Amino acid sequence: MTSSHITIIGGGISGLATAWWLKKKGLSVTLFEQDAEVGGTMKTVRKDGWLIETGPNSALETTPLFKTLFADLGIENELVYANPAGKNRYILRNGTLHPLPMSPGKFLKSKLWSLPAKLRLLKEPFVGRAQREESIAEFVVRRLGREFLDYAINPFVAGIFAGSPEKLSVRAAFPKLYALEEKYGGLIRGQIKGARERKKRREVAKDRAQMFSFKNGMQTFPCALSRALGDAVRTSCAVERIGYNENEKSYTVQYSMDGAGRAHETNAIIFAVPASAAGRFVASFDDSLANIIQDIYYPPVTEVFVGYKKEQVKQTMDGFGFLIPEKEKRKILGAIWSSTLFEDRAPEGSVAITAFVGGSRQPENALKNDNELLSMVRDELQELMQINGGPVFTSITRWEKAIPQYHLGHLQIVEQMSKFEAEHPGLFLSGNYRGGISVSDCITQSEKVSDHVTKYLESQKIS
Repeated sequence: MTSSHITIIGGGISGLATAWWLKKKGLSVTLFEQDAEVGGTMKTVRKDGWLIETGPNSALETTPLFKTLFADLGIENELVYANPAGKNRYILRNGTLHPLPMSPGKFLKSKLWSLPAKLRLLKEPFVGRAQREESIAEFVVRRLGREFLDYAINPFVAGIFAGSPEKLSVRAAFPKLYALEEKYGGLIRGQIKGARERKKRREVAKDRAQMFSFKNGMQTFPCALSRALGDAVRTSCAVERIGYNENEKSYTVQYSMDGAGRAHETNAIIFAVPASAAGRFVASFDDSLANIIQDIYYPPVTEVFVGYKKEQVKQTMDGFGFLIPEKEKRKILGAIWSSTLFEDRAPEGSVAITAFVGGSRQPENALKNDNELLSMVRDELQELMQINGGPVFTSITRWEKAIPQYHLGHLQIVEQMSKFEAEHPGLFLSGNYRGGISVSDCITQSEKVSDHVTKYLESQKIS
């Protein structure tokens, strides 16, 4: 080869964003996506006046990289920010939805926690650092008490990861929370000092970041990236094997397209696919790592989108939605009030609700048939939101493997990935099983990966 070439396998938001950063640097990129369209789980469906997100319903603008990308892609005018009411969130306790307090005064008045639980927070600045890796549950109980875990952290972990706080590593899954203790000695002290440092880095804390989507849904983002990348994106291409050419110090990507087998030569490969797929590609280079990656747990989650006439719903939908603690023993994890967050998500006079079922808490519920799911969700929403009658519109989206779980020991897996990359120059592992699961995490990680690839090519003097 006379010039450098990078291949990206996977056309989700991580792969697309990485491809764009590399193209901006003037590098030659080819991206293979096995599906007919890009975006991964970030898909939007419009039907009969309803807008359904089959993946992320929104994202938080925690990094300035978003503004850079939107300007590059010319989609600033498509951007929409969430209704300010979206900052309101509800937590279920004793069968009643309580607003999550957003100020010290509201916290003291809130019925979400008992007086002893509130007083327990006064002890937090005096709690010492952990001496070993902890789960998020162990971390929160030690620093804030059991009740705070049950009625704050547990439902939010279910909402973010669809996971269990008893299994997730606080260091891996919530590194910024862990850093408050590690760097500053406590959460309250760290929040105050950390705010100053975020301001210097032009970062925004997640509780203050603006939530956004696009006029025509989140799929606007990956579609814009794909258009900007042009011929670099190849859809309906299933990568089958990766080979290494010792003499050329290059790789061969064997793939099928239109029923025919083909080969593609490249200097570097970025695996921007789910862990199970990455493990299959890595297997020919490192069986041990392949097995470890493929064992990363992705619980099943099913999204049940339901639409009602406004007059059917007595609950005031003045927020993002609600989350349900495990102690409440309900059959859904929570729900997003989609039509409150953004305009044009439901026909005039109607409301849209997106409920989530399954996760690590109740994986069996996600696997129920459509009729059982609809019945279960309808019954739960009728009781919790005081809804009269059944929905006028329904849509079901299933993810058999939804969100990678950063269980205890996950950082050791990440270290093994880094070791693999060092031992196999030109191969890079990327995706939401490494570096964070949110859209903003994926965008931040994509820029870092592009920098790593660029430095590798420079070190190899591949021009």
